[in-house]
Amino acid sequence: MRVAIGGATGLLGSALSRRLSRNGHQVVRLVRGTPQAADQRRWDPDAGRIAGPGLEDVDAVVNLAGTPIAGGRWTKERKAAIRRSRTTSTLTIVTSMSPNGRCQRLLNGSAIGIYGNTGAEMVDELSPVGRGFLARVVQDWEAAASHSPVSTAVLRTGHVLAADGGYLEAIWKLFAAGLGGRVGDGRQFLSWISLADHVRAMEYLLTSEITGPVNLTGPRPVTNAEFTRTFADHLNRPAVLPMPLPAVSMLFGREFVREALLSGQRVQPARLTEAGFEFRHKTLAEALAGLG
Repeated sequence: MRVAIGGATGLLGSALSRRLSRNGHQVVRLVRGTPQAADQRRWDPDAGRIAGPGLEDVDAVVNLAGTPIAGGRWTKERKAAIRRSRTTSTLTIVTSMSPNGRCQRLLNGSAIGIYGNTGAEMVDELSPVGRGFLARVVQDWEAAASHSPVSTAVLRTGHVLAADGGYLEAIWKLFAAGLGGRVGDGRQFLSWISLADHVRAMEYLLTSEITGPVNLTGPRPVTNAEFTRTFADHLNRPAVLPMPLPAVSMLFGREFVREALLSGQRVQPARLTEAGFEFRHKTLAEALAGLG
């Protein structure tokens, strides 16, 4: 299979590129700058362009492009960039595909933020969408993907656990120094997935007939308090003091703290489980032990 990947330099895109290449597939990495390797192809999502031959020579596309949610303070400009980067990249992909072309499969990025703050309620792909900035962004993201002329699954991704990057990147040093702690009362749920399982799930979905939303989360979400204890134990460090939210609010803004830290989603990967996908890391402790 020949697969084009948008967002190929990010955590998920890089890991997927390595896995597909290792398993005998060909990868075309869509890059914004001048291509530096034979497997790279230039694209400009803001202008809606992909350099020739576009997507005519691939069997599938995985689009993971988007400005990081936690990359800076949520100013009006950054919030616009978060939304625009997801919708324009998706629209560039779907308008470059033909219902009668070689490319007949699209996996498009999405996020569990679409459910909003769910409290302790368990949600799956049939649950209603929630409220807030992130929920609106993901709805727009998925709406752009709905214009796809080929078989499409949207990847509602949870917090990805990796040794380098992902959810743990911003907190690893803090916990390693013994300064990590729960966020707020710690009762909000955190739906995580190991990088290895996320990449395995994407490869699985490339040849699956599943369409529509698919939750890419592990089968056992945990509260923030449980996550804090488990991660601190993994690093053999204390985690006594709660996170200083006033300081975080000064850096990222109160809206970010409210939506990204104090709210949570208790998500089940119902469609993957029903399809028979086997998670390698079923518990948080297993995922952390597998980081290497």
